[in-house]
Amino acid sequence: MITRFAPSPTGRLHLGHAYSALKVWQVACDLDGTALLRIEDTDSTRCRAEFETAIYEDLHWLGLDWPEPVRRQSDHLANYARALDQLAKDGLLYPCSCSRSAIKAAGARPGWDGLVYPGTCRHRPLADARPGDALRLDLAGALDRAAPLPDFTETGPLHAGTHRPDPDQLIGLIGDPVLRRKASGDPAYHLACPLDDAAQGITHVVRGADLWHSTFLHVVLQSLMGWPVPVYHHHDLVLDGDGRRLAKIDASKALAVYRAEGATPSDIRAMVGL
Repeated sequence: MITRFAPSPTGRLHLGHAYSALKVWQVACDLDGTALLRIEDTDSTRCRAEFETAIYEDLHWLGLDWPEPVRRQSDHLANYARALDQLAKDGLLYPCSCSRSAIKAAGARPGWDGLVYPGTCRHRPLADARPGDALRLDLAGALDRAAPLPDFTETGPLHAGTHRPDPDQLIGLIGDPVLRRKASGDPAYHLACPLDDAAQGITHVVRGADLWHSTFLHVVLQSLMGWPVPVYHHHDLVLDGDGRRLAKIDASKALAVYRAEGATPSDIRAMVGL
């Protein structure tokens, strides 16, 4: 049994990260397995070395350890490029120059992961790609090529059971996802995450419930690329006083601040209900 905690070094860790990390190590302990640390640093515009260093400090302070070396996504960009090349050879990628405002103006409806892309650039061949274009997955084509889709097991308390991606639901509520980001050319989460899970031999993915819907897309990619489908475990989230998920973008109080104020790791565990 191998699982992982995979933060992005785009800010300081907060209580939500502490809860997720502690859950990952708890599940690994319960199943006599190994918890890995992975640094998801493909967002070249936001990731910072000082935040990566802070991740190590915060997790060690919580009493967690992990095998070395730590996998850093930025060290494996060639792997993501090869996966994109394979998808391109299969005719499943197309270039997209649409801005968020253009997508919204096109009447895109809300879905599981923001606005559902309306397919404005789907007609464009890959040879038409221009510098700065994103690369999107032709989801309908991917679903056809990956069929029949596999079942996956969920052991988390919110969705326990056996599930299978529903093609109509995926197309209607996710649409064609970005696999290479616009302008920066960075590999997107929906490509890098399942690829890394396969590369690291992850057998159990333990993560927050906010990523539950992403799992259906990841299972499609795993089937399409011949990657193993892990067992999934989605845990509940730590919310603020207004019932909103804690997030770096909202400047949620950092673990380092609690530590500076005299909190102990036991205090943090109590704060997050562990």
